Amino acid sequence: MRQWNKTLYIVVFIANSFFWSQSSFSHCQIPCGIYDDNARIKALLEDSKTIEKSVNQIIKLTDDMASKNEGANASSHAQLIRWVLNKDAHAQKIILSIADYFLTQRVKPSHPNYLEQLASHHAVIVAAMRNKQNVDISIAATLTESIKKIENYYPEHTH
Repeated sequence: MRQWNKTLYIVVFIANSFFWSQSSFSHCQIPCGIYDDNARIKALLEDSKTIEKSVNQIIKLTDDMASKNEGANASSHAQLIRWVLNKDAHAQKIILSIADYFLTQRVKPSHPNYLEQLASHHAVIVAAMRNKQNVDISIAATLTESIKKIENYYPEHTH
Protein backbone atom coordinates (compact mmCIF):
# COMPACT_ATOMS: atom_id res chain seq x y z
CA MET A 1 0.00 0.00 0.00
CA ARG A 2 2.82 2.38 0.82
CA GLN A 3 4.41 1.86 -2.63
CA TRP A 4 1.05 2.61 -4.28
CA ASN A 5 0.80 5.96 -2.42
CA LYS A 6 4.33 6.88 -3.49
CA THR A 7 3.55 6.00 -7.12
CA LEU A 8 0.31 7.99 -7.04
CA TYR A 9 2.16 10.96 -5.57
CA ILE A 10 4.76 10.85 -8.35
CA VAL A 11 2.12 10.58 -11.08
CA VAL A 12 0.13 13.50 -9.65
CA PHE A 13 3.30 15.57 -9.27
CA ILE A 14 4.37 14.95 -12.87
CA ALA A 15 0.87 15.63 -14.20
CA ASN A 16 0.63 18.90 -12.25
CA SER A 17 4.10 19.96 -13.36
CA PHE A 18 3.19 19.38 -16.98
CA PHE A 19 -0.20 21.09 -16.68
CA TRP A 20 1.03 24.20 -14.91
CA SER A 21 4.17 24.54 -17.02
CA GLN A 22 1.96 25.05 -20.08
CA SER A 23 0.37 28.19 -18.61
CA SER A 24 3.40 30.41 -19.25
CA PHE A 25 3.27 32.81 -22.19
CA SER A 26 6.98 32.69 -22.87
CA HIS A 27 8.77 31.13 -25.77
CA CYS A 28 10.89 28.11 -24.96
CA GLN A 29 13.87 28.20 -22.63
CA ILE A 30 15.89 25.50 -24.37
CA PRO A 31 17.12 27.82 -26.20
CA CYS A 32 15.83 26.79 -29.60
CA GLY A 33 17.41 29.68 -31.51
CA ILE A 34 14.10 30.68 -33.09
CA TYR A 35 13.55 34.31 -32.15
CA ASP A 36 11.42 37.07 -33.61
CA ASP A 37 11.85 39.77 -31.03
CA ASN A 38 10.19 42.46 -33.14
CA ALA A 39 7.06 40.31 -33.50
CA ARG A 40 6.94 39.98 -29.72
CA ILE A 41 7.23 43.75 -29.35
CA LYS A 42 4.34 44.18 -31.79
CA ALA A 43 2.31 41.73 -29.69
CA LEU A 44 3.13 43.76 -26.57
CA LEU A 45 1.96 46.93 -28.33
CA GLU A 46 -1.25 45.15 -29.31
CA ASP A 47 -1.78 44.14 -25.67
CA SER A 48 -1.15 47.73 -24.64
CA LYS A 49 -3.68 48.99 -27.18
CA THR A 50 -6.20 46.50 -25.79
CA ILE A 51 -5.54 47.86 -22.29
CA GLU A 52 -6.16 51.41 -23.54
CA LYS A 53 -9.46 50.34 -25.12
CA SER A 54 -10.43 48.51 -21.93
CA VAL A 55 -9.70 51.60 -19.83
CA ASN A 56 -11.80 53.76 -22.14
CA GLN A 57 -14.67 51.28 -22.01
CA ILE A 58 -14.48 51.02 -18.20
CA ILE A 59 -14.60 54.81 -17.90
CA LYS A 60 -17.51 55.01 -20.35
CA LEU A 61 -19.49 52.28 -18.58
CA THR A 62 -18.95 53.75 -15.12
CA ASP A 63 -19.93 57.22 -16.37
CA ASP A 64 -23.07 55.76 -17.96
CA MET A 65 -23.90 53.85 -14.78
CA ALA A 66 -23.37 56.95 -12.62
CA SER A 67 -25.58 59.11 -14.84
CA LYS A 68 -28.58 56.78 -14.48
CA ASN A 69 -30.75 57.75 -11.55
CA GLU A 70 -32.03 54.23 -10.99
CA GLY A 71 -28.57 52.67 -11.16
CA ALA A 72 -27.13 50.16 -13.59
CA ASN A 73 -28.58 46.81 -14.47
CA ALA A 74 -26.87 43.44 -14.09
CA SER A 75 -25.77 43.42 -17.74
CA SER A 76 -23.91 46.69 -17.27
CA HIS A 77 -22.12 45.33 -14.21
CA ALA A 78 -21.24 42.10 -16.04
CA GLN A 79 -19.83 44.05 -18.99
CA LEU A 80 -17.81 46.24 -16.65
CA ILE A 81 -16.34 43.15 -14.99
CA ARG A 82 -15.40 41.69 -18.39
CA TRP A 83 -13.53 44.86 -19.36
CA VAL A 84 -11.65 44.93 -16.04
CA LEU A 85 -10.68 41.26 -16.39
CA ASN A 86 -9.60 41.87 -19.99
CA LYS A 87 -7.44 44.86 -18.98
CA ASP A 88 -5.78 42.92 -16.18
CA ALA A 89 -5.20 39.80 -18.30
CA HIS A 90 -3.40 41.78 -21.00
CA ALA A 91 -1.29 43.59 -18.40
CA GLN A 92 -0.29 40.24 -16.90
CA LYS A 93 0.51 38.90 -20.37
CA ILE A 94 2.91 41.83 -20.87
CA ILE A 95 4.56 41.21 -17.50
CA LEU A 96 5.06 37.53 -18.29
CA SER A 97 6.42 38.21 -21.77
CA ILE A 98 8.98 40.71 -20.49
CA ALA A 99 10.01 38.54 -17.53
CA ASP A 100 9.93 35.09 -19.12
CA TYR A 101 11.21 35.94 -22.56
CA PHE A 102 13.08 39.24 -22.76
CA LEU A 103 14.73 39.40 -19.33
CA THR A 104 15.66 35.74 -19.23
CA GLN A 105 16.78 35.30 -22.82
CA ARG A 106 17.41 38.56 -24.63
CA VAL A 107 18.76 41.11 -22.11
CA LYS A 108 22.34 39.97 -21.51
CA PRO A 109 24.82 41.27 -18.91
CA SER A 110 27.49 41.22 -21.61
CA HIS A 111 25.65 43.88 -23.67
CA PRO A 112 27.28 47.33 -23.40
CA ASN A 113 23.94 48.98 -22.49
CA TYR A 114 22.85 46.25 -20.09
CA LEU A 115 21.81 48.51 -17.21
CA GLU A 116 19.88 50.79 -19.58
CA GLN A 117 18.12 47.80 -21.14
CA LEU A 118 17.37 46.32 -17.74
CA ALA A 119 15.85 49.60 -16.52
CA SER A 120 13.80 49.99 -19.71
CA HIS A 121 12.37 46.48 -19.48
CA HIS A 122 11.68 46.96 -15.77
CA ALA A 123 9.77 50.16 -16.63
CA VAL A 124 7.46 48.11 -18.88
CA ILE A 125 6.73 45.66 -16.06
CA VAL A 126 6.03 48.49 -13.60
CA ALA A 127 3.77 50.28 -16.11
CA ALA A 128 1.83 47.05 -16.73
CA MET A 129 1.47 46.52 -12.98
CA ARG A 130 0.19 50.07 -12.55
CA ASN A 131 -2.43 49.38 -15.22
CA LYS A 132 -3.67 46.45 -13.17
CA GLN A 133 -3.98 48.75 -10.15
CA ASN A 134 -5.64 51.71 -11.88
CA VAL A 135 -8.14 52.80 -14.50
CA ASP A 136 -6.45 55.86 -16.00
CA ILE A 137 -5.80 56.50 -19.68
CA SER A 138 -2.56 58.38 -18.92
CA ILE A 139 -1.20 55.29 -17.13
CA ALA A 140 -2.20 53.16 -20.12
CA ALA A 141 -0.40 55.62 -22.42
CA THR A 142 2.71 55.36 -20.22
CA LEU A 143 2.71 51.60 -20.78
CA THR A 144 2.59 52.06 -24.55
CA GLU A 145 5.44 54.60 -24.38
CA SER A 146 7.57 52.27 -22.27
CA ILE A 147 7.09 49.43 -24.77
CA LYS A 148 8.03 51.75 -27.64
CA LYS A 149 11.26 52.61 -25.80
CA ILE A 150 12.40 48.98 -25.83
CA GLU A 151 11.29 48.52 -29.44
CA ASN A 152 14.58 50.10 -30.56
CA TYR A 153 16.49 47.15 -29.08
CA TYR A 154 14.64 44.74 -31.36
CA PRO A 155 14.60 45.95 -34.98
CA GLU A 156 12.53 44.14 -37.54
CA HIS A 157 14.50 41.50 -39.39
CA THR A 158 14.58 41.39 -43.16
CA HIS A 159 14.83 37.90 -44.59
